[in-house]
Amino acid sequence: MREILVEPLARVEGDGGITVRIDGDKIKEVSFNVLEGTRLVETLVVGKTPEEDVSIACRICAICTLSHRYAALRGLEKALGITKLPPKAQLMRTLMHMGEFVESNSLHVFVLALPDFLGFPSAIAMAGKYGNEVLKALALKKYGNKIMRLTSGRMIHGENPTIGGFGRYLDRTTLLELKKEAQEQIEFAELGVQLVGGIDIPSYFEKETVFMCCEPGDGEFGVMGDQIRISDGKTVPVEEYRSLTNELFSPHSAAKHCLYQGKPYTVGAIARLNNLGDRLKGRSLKLYEKYWNKRWLKNPVFNNLAQAIELVWCLETIPVLVDAILEIDEDPALVKPSRMDGEGVGAVEAPRGTLYHNYRLKDGLVAEANLIIPTGQSLEDIDKYLRIAVEELLKQKADDQKIRMQCEIIARAYDPCISCSTHMVRIERV
Repeated sequence: MREILVEPLARVEGDGGITVRIDGDKIKEVSFNVLEGTRLVETLVVGKTPEEDVSIACRICAICTLSHRYAALRGLEKALGITKLPPKAQLMRTLMHMGEFVESNSLHVFVLALPDFLGFPSAIAMAGKYGNEVLKALALKKYGNKIMRLTSGRMIHGENPTIGGFGRYLDRTTLLELKKEAQEQIEFAELGVQLVGGIDIPSYFEKETVFMCCEPGDGEFGVMGDQIRISDGKTVPVEEYRSLTNELFSPHSAAKHCLYQGKPYTVGAIARLNNLGDRLKGRSLKLYEKYWNKRWLKNPVFNNLAQAIELVWCLETIPVLVDAILEIDEDPALVKPSRMDGEGVGAVEAPRGTLYHNYRLKDGLVAEANLIIPTGQSLEDIDKYLRIAVEELLKQKADDQKIRMQCEIIARAYDPCISCSTHMVRIERV
């Protein structure tokens, strides 16, 4: 039995692993293993008030903290009978969400994924040849962090977005500064798309899959909605999310896996652009039209390019949001709940894909909670593409190093987060 270990796998978040076992020229096992323990958030929030819940639930993740808070707010507000927010509060929530997308997508594209394709072990190692690009990528990430900090009150686990609206609003000077910085950053983001778009991606592990994302409505591209759009043509209310996700336990993973109609599916930037990309506008639409092709429907590695194009969309959207916020002078009061018992499902697009928060309230307290995380939804698809890649590489008589590297690239392309990320690749040969 031959064994190759990579400990730890760099440029991912969390503790997980890939195991490849080969007996001669046959595969015995290919699996993506999540090793981290359960977060227990769904139990911790039971008996808490909605206001306490939104501050606890977002702590499941320090990267997607605002996505979790946003999904929790949407679910809890439905349960409380809050059906409509003041426009200014909604615009501020969208602005904060854009900050998280800029921070997260820029981190993954330039720091975590790009070194694989340019032949470097890390972004730091890239600095000698690509020093300007590395510095600008870090500046772009810092800008996303700045939006998160200013809008939510602090960079991680901010408290400004709250039940019924928003806390403190930003002043005119701060908003105009954010607008100006977005306009300054967009040129580099476009160059980033060109850089990632020029990468040659192998096709030997390609196979079609299903893609899901929020349906924003009104023919718009967006990152939240009350329905889920599926690449098979169906649109399903978020309240029916269990019929889409169908969570199940996996013997090799501490995280639950998901199947749609018994088959794997993918969420994330590649799902959003495959399902909604023709709704983009301006520069991001031109980039989508230039780089999208049917291989995106079969190859998860194109998620890196989808994230890069989405960055441009975010930077185009931020000035529009700022202008709309500035048109509203008065800071609205929080909307009060109309009931204390109820159930609601909130869905938003986190950078890594569709995130669901489902709550049932009784006497004003959380009686039941269920969270469906994006990475968990893509785990079966990761397993599928890893197996296809290993099968084809064995036919090519590839050595263990090539098998290991390709497995890392595929897993990393999904941008796995915290409890569902890669830590180690194990290859065993008999």
